[in-house]
Amino acid sequence: MSLQQTPAPAVAPQDKAPLPPVVVITGLSGGGLSTALKALEDLGYEAVDNLRLSLLTHLVEQASDRPLAIGIDSRTRDFSADAVLAELDRLRHATGRPVSLLFMEASDEALQRRYTETRRPHPLATDRPVPDGIARERTLLWSLRDNADVVVDTTQLSIHDVRRLLGGHFRLDTAPSLHVFVTSFSFRHGVPREADLVFDVRFLDNPHWDPDLRPLTGNDPPVGAFIEKDGDFPAFFDNLTRLLAPLLPRYMSEGKRYLTIAVGCTGGRHRSVFVANRLAAWLQTQGSRVGVAHRELDRSGVVPEPALVVNRETR
Repeated sequence: MSLQQTPAPAVAPQDKAPLPPVVVITGLSGGGLSTALKALEDLGYEAVDNLRLSLLTHLVEQASDRPLAIGIDSRTRDFSADAVLAELDRLRHATGRPVSLLFMEASDEALQRRYTETRRPHPLATDRPVPDGIARERTLLWSLRDNADVVVDTTQLSIHDVRRLLGGHFRLDTAPSLHVFVTSFSFRHGVPREADLVFDVRFLDNPHWDPDLRPLTGNDPPVGAFIEKDGDFPAFFDNLTRLLAPLLPRYMSEGKRYLTIAVGCTGGRHRSVFVANRLAAWLQTQGSRVGVAHRELDRSGVVPEPALVVNRETR
């Protein structure tokens, strides 16, 4: 008599844990590279600065169990933009790890001011004026900026702003949620450069012209009540949320983790503040993680000089 062996039940394959991410940081000297590297280190990344390009793949393979933040810039001995892009492509295929390219920059005026304050030469113009080095480096790095996954312009950003932005883009938690940051601003001081979506609410009735409301802000209930009395406000806000509602899940499905929405008015103290608060409250009902700030109120109505600290390496 033969015994028939019952086959063992098939074991469903376990989902593999996602591989730790790699963020390569590059950009213009003085644009905030060191600040970005430190911010990612504080988020839990192992930070490596000024790595030779030829060592990149070896480092990533050796640190396969850790998230990495790697600074590579024009000071690097074997640096070239084309070589960086080729190495990143090779790295993605060789390791299978998610690799992001972060590009840090600022306006020419801000960069020149930062170098003037530190009294150090530009690394690409040690024997020439700083503007020459800035222009040369922009040309050298243009293809990297064009291919970057995230570009951060630090012209008007404080260190706190930079950390907030990078935390939104590169935090290590795996919760599948979209983090939305809503900020109000004044058009006379310029549109926030980090904004993904910008909405202009200068068409609404302006509380500034009411002497009793002028000293208040959009955080105060009387100002909110005044704006809500505008006959066009209900339809505007309804249309705004109807526009955003289908966009949020699409952004998430495309892998976007951080979205900045800027709401502007003339002075940045009344209408934009109220609408930003109202929009942030609505976004929370949609399941998004929401942060809100009011640029002109936080800065006492004055846009200061950029507060980004440039270290001794003028980075």
